[in-house]
Amino acid sequence: MKRFMAMLNTNKSEDPPPAELLDLAAQLCQAHQSSSPSLEKLVRAMMGCRHEMYFLTNIHVVRAFVSVYLRQGHHDTACRLLENCKAEEKEQLVQLWHEIHYQKAMEKQQVDFLTPLQKFRCRKRNPPPLSLCPGGLKTRSYSDDVRRQLRSFATGVTANPDRKQREELAKDMNLQPAQVYNWFANYRRRQKA
Repeated sequence: MKRFMAMLNTNKSEDPPPAELLDLAAQLCQAHQSSSPSLEKLVRAMMGCRHEMYFLTNIHVVRAFVSVYLRQGHHDTACRLLENCKAEEKEQLVQLWHEIHYQKAMEKQQVDFLTPLQKFRCRKRNPPPLSLCPGGLKTRSYSDDVRRQLRSFATGVTANPDRKQREELAKDMNLQPAQVYNWFANYRRRQKA
């Protein structure tokens, strides 16, 4: 930590900062993840630095910043940080985005954990921004054409196809047989209701 602080002070005016300083920051963030006072001191030093955005290109540093913000109850600040950081690990950033909103929901509901359904609802209410998902959010729903074909088969042939029929449907629609099986099981449940 002392070495990092000394390097930070000697490279205040250098733009961009040396790679060694950025690597050391990432290593320290990773090493002090479980030690809140040390991590907070480290994050405060990087926050006050004019090179803050350079540090935020590393996922370990981003994770440390988010962790400190969450401990302080600054959920919105943590979200803004994720929206603007330049780390390449988009999947991990999306996961952090969800963790922030889980934490916020747990505090609001005054519970220690969320059920899978509560987490699902939390993700639906708080989708990650486009800056974290440049390709858009992945959806699990089928296209209208696939749904139309499956519905047509269910109403015209059978709502309970055998294994061979499911495999043929899966092949025709570029799905997995398990997906076809689940679609028909859900279809039958919806019809009963």
